[in-house]
Amino acid sequence: MPTVLSGRTLAVAATATALLATGIGAHAATADEAAAAAAVNKVLVIGLDGAVLDRVKAANAPHLNGLMAQGLTARSTLYANPMGATSSGPGWSTIATGVWPDKHGVKDNSFTGKNYTAYPDFLTRIENANPALNTYAAADWEPITSTDQNGPIFSAKVDKRLSLKGDRDGYRNEDPKIAAAAAAELRDQNPDAAFVYLGEIDAAGHSYGAASQQYLDTVARVDVLVGQLLTAVQNRPTYAQENWKVLVTTDHGHTNSGGHGGSTIQERGTFVIAKGAGIPAGSVRNDVKLVDVAATALAQVGVNPGSAIDGISVDAPDDGDAFDTLRPNLQARVDETGIPAGTKGFTHTPPAGWSVDNSKMGTGGVTEWAGWAFATDEFWSQAQRDQWRELNVRSRDVFAVADSDEWDDKSHTGSYDSTLITPKWAVTGGTTKNLTFQTHYRQEAGQTAQVLVSYNGGTPAVVKSYTADAVARSESIALQVPAGATDVQVRFRYTGSNNWYWTVDNVKLG
Repeated sequence: MPTVLSGRTLAVAATATALLATGIGAHAATADEAAAAAAVNKVLVIGLDGAVLDRVKAANAPHLNGLMAQGLTARSTLYANPMGATSSGPGWSTIATGVWPDKHGVKDNSFTGKNYTAYPDFLTRIENANPALNTYAAADWEPITSTDQNGPIFSAKVDKRLSLKGDRDGYRNEDPKIAAAAAAELRDQNPDAAFVYLGEIDAAGHSYGAASQQYLDTVARVDVLVGQLLTAVQNRPTYAQENWKVLVTTDHGHTNSGGHGGSTIQERGTFVIAKGAGIPAGSVRNDVKLVDVAATALAQVGVNPGSAIDGISVDAPDDGDAFDTLRPNLQARVDETGIPAGTKGFTHTPPAGWSVDNSKMGTGGVTEWAGWAFATDEFWSQAQRDQWRELNVRSRDVFAVADSDEWDDKSHTGSYDSTLITPKWAVTGGTTKNLTFQTHYRQEAGQTAQVLVSYNGGTPAVVKSYTADAVARSESIALQVPAGATDVQVRFRYTGSNNWYWTVDNVKLG
C-alpha cells in the first residue's frame, strides 16, 4: 500500500548533513543517509506535455510507474481563466518559474505579458546564484528553449540548450532526438540541474483523446524515452558519489475526447512525481503544487529563493496546517449536482481546537455550504465552474470556505452569517505577533468578510475587512498584543445572501 502523507517530509539528506556537521546524534544516521549527505547533489526534471496521471498508470509505462513506486506521487489542479488558460505557455512557465500566472504574466500561448525578468526560470536562478553549477535544457516545443518571439522560457543564461521544432505530427520523430541528446549529456557531461521536455503525449491527446488506446500507446513510447534518461543518469561514471533527485511533471491535462485550455477538472489536472533521498517509496501527497517543481529543483542544488517564488520544496518540513488533518473525514456530495458522486471533498467538522459559530445562519440552503465548510479544490471548484473558484491556487489540500453563492441555490430562510473560530493561542503581552494565512475572496456589494481578534476572552475587534477582490493572496496582519494578554483567538466572519465566497487556509500565528 502507498504511504499517504498529509504534510511535508523533512529531507533525509538535509538531516544527515546537519547531524554529521554537528556530530550530535550522528550515530542515528544510516549509512545511506550519510552517503547522501556527502554526495554531490543534482536534479533532473522531465516534462511530459499533456500527460494525464490516471492514463500513465494504465499504460505500459514501467519506468514512470516505477518512479511512482519508488518515490512520491502527487496530483494537483491548475488555475483556469482569467488567471491563465490550461495551455502550455502558462503551464510550463509556472513549472519553470515556480510562480503562478498572476506573477509570471503568461496567460496563454501568445506569451503576451510575460515577466521572466522578475520571475526567471529555475535554471536561470541557479546560474545567478552559483554560476559554477552546470545547467541544461532540451525541448522540442520551441518557446521552452528557443529564442523565438514567444520564448525562451528557459533563458539564454542556461549553460547549454537544445531546441528542436516539434508539432502534432513531428513529436514522434523529434522526441527520440531530444531524449538521445539529453541522455548523452546526462551520462557523459556534468550537468548539475537539467530540464528535458517531451511533447508526443500532448499530440496524441489532441489527435485521439486521452481515453483512446492511441494515447496509451504514446505514453508507452514516451516511457521508453524516460527510461533512456534514467539509465543515462545511472550510467554516469560518478553516479555512486552523486545524490540525484528526479522529478516528472506535466503542464496541463486533457479531456477524454481530446483538448485542453478550459476549466474542466480533466483539463486542470496535473501531477508531480519525485524520487530521491528522503522521499518515502510509494508515498502519496495532496499538498504538492506545480510551482513546487522549481522550488524542489532549487533546494536540491542549494539555492534558496526565499519568498521570491510561490513554490515549496517537497523536502520542506510539514507546516502543520490544521485543515489538512481533515482529509480522512471528507464526504461526498449531498445537494450539489455538478460534482461527481464519487468525489469526497467536504466536511463541516472543524479540526481539533477550532469551531464554527452558525448561531446567526439562516436555515436550509445547499447542505455542503451551510456555514463554513472545509473542502478541496477538486470538490469546491466543480460546484460551479468559471466563477474564479479555480483561481484559489495558493490554498493547498483542504481549506476553509464560506460560499453564500452556492448556499443560496436551494431554498432557505434567513441569510448567510457564519464565523470560523481558531483555538486560543498563547501570547505575551506587549509583543507583536504576525497572523498569516492564504485567502481567496470575491467581493460583491451586500456581503462582508472580517477578521476579528480577541484577547483573554474579550470582545472581538476587527483587524481586517475585505471590501474588494482579494484573489489568491497571502496575508500577514501584525497584531499588537496588549499588556497583560495571555491568549489570543481569531475569528473569520462572513455574511451575505447569494453573493460570492471567501476561503482561508494555513492560518498561523508566528
